[in-house]
Amino acid sequence: MRPVRVLVAAVLVVMVAGSVLGAACVGSRSEATWGMAFDGTHIWVAILWDDTVAKLRASDGSLAGRYSVGEEPTGVAFDGENIWVTNWNDNTLTELRASDGSLLGTYSVGSAPDGITFDGVHIWVANWSDCTVTKLTASDGSLVGTYAVSGSPGEVAFDGSSIWVTADRTNSVVKLNASDGALVGTYAVGVRPNGITFDGANIWVTNYLSGTVTKLSASDGTLIGTYDVGGKPKGVAFDGTNVWVTDYSGGRVIKLSASDGSRLGTYRVGPHPIAVAFDGTDIWVSSYGSSNVTKLDASDGSTLGTYDTGTT
Repeated sequence: MRPVRVLVAAVLVVMVAGSVLGAACVGSRSEATWGMAFDGTHIWVAILWDDTVAKLRASDGSLAGRYSVGEEPTGVAFDGENIWVTNWNDNTLTELRASDGSLLGTYSVGSAPDGITFDGVHIWVANWSDCTVTKLTASDGSLVGTYAVSGSPGEVAFDGSSIWVTADRTNSVVKLNASDGALVGTYAVGVRPNGITFDGANIWVTNYLSGTVTKLSASDGTLIGTYDVGGKPKGVAFDGTNVWVTDYSGGRVIKLSASDGSRLGTYRVGPHPIAVAFDGTDIWVSSYGSSNVTKLDASDGSTLGTYDTGTT
């Protein structure tokens, strides 16, 4: 589940998977890095409360720019040329040129857009509040279709032929045909599925309230394994060999072997880690409780740096 914001007596309350995080978790509204994407040279980071995305040089973490998007950006994706950002609070999608951050377009999608992925031709967006997934043409942002997905769709992943969507209110993931959005199947996972990724053969799903990660066969959705990681697992990424999982409650990331789910290591990062991304060599982790992102060596989990997104 994504951040659900309720304004009561001028106090902002944030809920993730039913857990109230609260404004006290952050020192200022800018201190919440969220979704990330790698464009081949830079890491792009959504700054949830700042209505911007930061562009960091992957080689050294230096800030290359910060660009305005819509209200409360959460998801980020790269289409090979441009950056796409979901804006939770104004129901839009922003397209930026990756080379210079210039605005290319703003497109209406569903209510509370969050997860986003690129299938090689199209952009797919999960709309949490109205239980739909939107498909747009990446070349011009035109709407291709809107598809119903019950259970509050949160995150999305592409496996080469199908789109996988987490449905946190039904404790399941939904598989759609990428060509026409038709439902292929619905598969049970743990309680409140959050993150999702594809490892080349299988789908991995974090289960926020179960403290587990589920591995499914991408071909038919059969359960391969359920792995206990503890805490509140949220983001997930594949590095070509291993799977990395953020633990929101524990301030850590867990490294699992993609082959058998065995735990290879646990590494401390910033407070309340959210998303995790792989840049081809290293692992990047965003943090709800900080304006920084952390970079880890994918080979051994050692900390390579903590970098400011420019919002402090």
